[in-house]
Amino acid sequence: MKHTAALLGCAALATVLSACGSSSTGAGASGTVTIRVQGMPPATDKPGLAAFEKMVADFEKQHPGIEVKGSTTVFDPLTFSAKLAGGRSEEVIRVPLTEPQGLIARKQVQPLTAELAKWAHYKEFNPQVLRPLSDTAGQVYGVPQAPFAQGLVYNRALFAKAGLDPGKPPATWDEVRAAAKRIAERTGKAGFVHESKSNQGGWQLAMLTYAHGGEIEKDAGGKYVAAFNADPARKALTLLKEMRWSDDSMGSNQLNDQNDVIKRFAAGEIGMYMGTPGTYRLAKMTYGMADTDAFGIGPMPQAGGRATLTGGDVYLVPRSVSAEKTAAAVKWLLFAYAQPAHDPGVAAERAKQLAADPQSAVGVPTLPMFDAAQQAEIDAAVKPYVNVKLEHFAPWLEGTPALELKPEPPVQAQQVYAVLDTVVQAVLTDRDADVDALLAKAETDVNTKLAAAQR
Repeated sequence: MKHTAALLGCAALATVLSACGSSSTGAGASGTVTIRVQGMPPATDKPGLAAFEKMVADFEKQHPGIEVKGSTTVFDPLTFSAKLAGGRSEEVIRVPLTEPQGLIARKQVQPLTAELAKWAHYKEFNPQVLRPLSDTAGQVYGVPQAPFAQGLVYNRALFAKAGLDPGKPPATWDEVRAAAKRIAERTGKAGFVHESKSNQGGWQLAMLTYAHGGEIEKDAGGKYVAAFNADPARKALTLLKEMRWSDDSMGSNQLNDQNDVIKRFAAGEIGMYMGTPGTYRLAKMTYGMADTDAFGIGPMPQAGGRATLTGGDVYLVPRSVSAEKTAAAVKWLLFAYAQPAHDPGVAAERAKQLAADPQSAVGVPTLPMFDAAQQAEIDAAVKPYVNVKLEHFAPWLEGTPALELKPEPPVQAQQVYAVLDTVVQAVLTDRDADVDALLAKAETDVNTKLAAAQR
């Protein structure tokens, strides 16, 4: 299965089509439906704003009865709920993938399946990317933009030096542990590094917990509470503790965020870390990775969970929006986000523009928005412009579809991660860290924050 260049097309296109939004209500001229849509780039992003304005003009030309007003409003967890409850939000809202399940459960957003299904290509959507936007009855509530899934990034050159197969990344966390130890022993480099600061330690612990079959939060009687003080997170932290102190396979520098890790990886100092294919661009373009052929990525290794963390932005319609405006909003969502990602011609044109820059990375995959047949068409259209080694991304592309995509915690995710940062840091810097005690204290701290946020 090869969904590569097409996925680049979707991801890069999403940057150009940057979204839509506005801040006014009501209709314009008689018979015209006016919708306000979030996602419009700020005035400082002149190319993005120009592309957005052209997209609006093209849409209104095709749909003369609909007026689109863009909004630069961005998601703010401190004000979002109040605006939504008060009916003051736009007709199309953009939220991170942490939010849809909570919004669906609280009946704050509209089911869009009936309107989406009017699009001829609706059934070609990749069910995997719609699942986090759906309820248990299968109703779909939104349209995703540039979805991603975490995997295991690895240095193919260090694998080869350590006598490991660069074409076969570890599939389980036991295999990660063994590979990390071997890399450390045979190359002197850190076999595996786990981020631990700037809320990213908690973020990566969420990934590791999902892979072990656990959760970070759970719904308890309509309100979310901490769910991580259980065996999956305990096993994940114990694994990190053993790799750090028993195996000595994680190096000496344990206070890292994503930029630190990718910078060190680009310099050939790290064997493996959890990340997405998109970190290739950071390694190459931001940190000057000389041996880009050393970049490889596989699916998230598993330890009983068959899951990985996903993310991206999602466009939804508030429950308070009228049926007429909901229908207009779905037409906009399809035009702005689904149709361009589905069109091989658009993907090829964007790839061609990117390929003109010798420092670009054309062909880096994201999750496919559509089924294998459609992605194959997009891949073929983009193929002439690809300048990365597609085979080095193949393990991720082939293994990720078998995993459940789990979003980040739905309530106060960043505050939860901040608490869990301290747990990860303790495990990685204190040989005698008590995992049970750390989780128990974190559970108390997180439940206090969650209760305050859900009053």
